[in-house]
Amino acid sequence: MSNLNNLLFGVYPYIAIVVCIVGCWIRFDREPYTWKADSSQMLSNKGFRVASNLFHIGVIFILMGHFVGLLTPPAIYHHFISSANKQMVALVVGGFFGVLCLIGLVMLIKRRLTDERVRASSKFSDIMILFMLLVQLILGLLTIFISLDHLDGSVMIMLSSWAQNIVILQGVQAALAIEPVHIIYKLHVFVGLTMILFFPFTRLVHVISVPIWYLGRRYQVVRER
Repeated sequence: MSNLNNLLFGVYPYIAIVVCIVGCWIRFDREPYTWKADSSQMLSNKGFRVASNLFHIGVIFILMGHFVGLLTPPAIYHHFISSANKQMVALVVGGFFGVLCLIGLVMLIKRRLTDERVRASSKFSDIMILFMLLVQLILGLLTIFISLDHLDGSVMIMLSSWAQNIVILQGVQAALAIEPVHIIYKLHVFVGLTMILFFPFTRLVHVISVPIWYLGRRYQVVRER
């Protein structure tokens, strides 16, 4: 195993995770009023609803699929589905929601760059994270074509082995597991880790502040007749 592979996929994940956790903690503690999505819908609503819905629906299902697919041990899902069939499901479902997400994201990028009011209110980090998401989505969709050359599920097992070893703090074993995979998969993982590293410094922090409690709260009486 090369030292670079060990650094990028055995050590870097923990650096990214630590920076993400500590950075979020410090930002929430010291700058709580910056902890928001900075929505630009009030500045320009044209095409925003469609683009935002496509992007968010796509990214939610993609993240759920990655979470379940990478962190579920084969010993569990083999009771229901084989590795090959699991990979095929991932290709079809992931490809569908990946395309939805890509369409929405391109629309959001076009809007942010071409609408004068939205562009004027945008920070560098807003534009940077959109293009990082674009690169990540394109890499993810490219892995579909590479996966068609090996439908036995072996690569999915190696990637899930990497993720599971990271979770149980076995960085060396994780780096060994991911070393044989195609460079596109590695770039996809690396960009994803880098987004985790930048997470506390961007608008993405709103992801972990979804107001689920609103669903169960009592109605607020604003005015009585």
